[in-house]
Amino acid sequence: MVYKGKFITFEGPEGAGKTTVISKLFDFLKEEGWSVIITREPGGIRIAEKIRGIILDNEHVEMDAKTEALLYAAARRQHLVEKIIPALDKGFIVLCDRFIDSSLAYQGHARGLGIDEVLSINEFAIGNTIPDLTVFFDIDPEEGLARIAKNSDREKNRLDEEGMQFHRDVYNGYKELIHRYPDRIVVTDASLSQLQVIENVSEIISSRLI
Repeated sequence: MVYKGKFITFEGPEGAGKTTVISKLFDFLKEEGWSVIITREPGGIRIAEKIRGIILDNEHVEMDAKTEALLYAAARRQHLVEKIIPALDKGFIVLCDRFIDSSLAYQGHARGLGIDEVLSINEFAIGNTIPDLTVFFDIDPEEGLARIAKNSDREKNRLDEEGMQFHRDVYNGYKELIHRYPDRIVVTDASLSQLQVIENVSEIISSRLI
């Protein structure tokens, strides 16, 4: 399906700094005269935010990996039909903090469910709505978690509490996706200064889509 707008997603390990950069990109695009919205996954709308609370609750340590994958897909579906698709139909640029690639990296690869298996679940949820561009914030998992530890304002969730091997597996899962989808996923060095990352990502978006 072809939409009037553009769908841009942002991915990366925990602590990659996506949220701050996305906010700055929103301001940049608004100043350039574009109609643009920011959203996130899981979440973005009321039902999906409630599912987010269930998934990321630190007390839900007994959650099964397949349950986790299905909850993400359910939140994604509602978010898509209620917020993302209507915005794209109206010609908006949609900036989304995480989307399908997170499920493929976290549940598919790191949880060991299989990338293709989790992809199948999500294809049912999203239909033909694939991002026009995905920007991967490339940072070593250890550095990302160190950033989280220093940031007292950041939401601490159940995934942050996973062991280092899990976060390395997530990172490796993303690397596999970059190899699998080279035309869609563009890598940016998230270890650079925040100002440099903002500049680099702005250039990526301008050159690829605008």
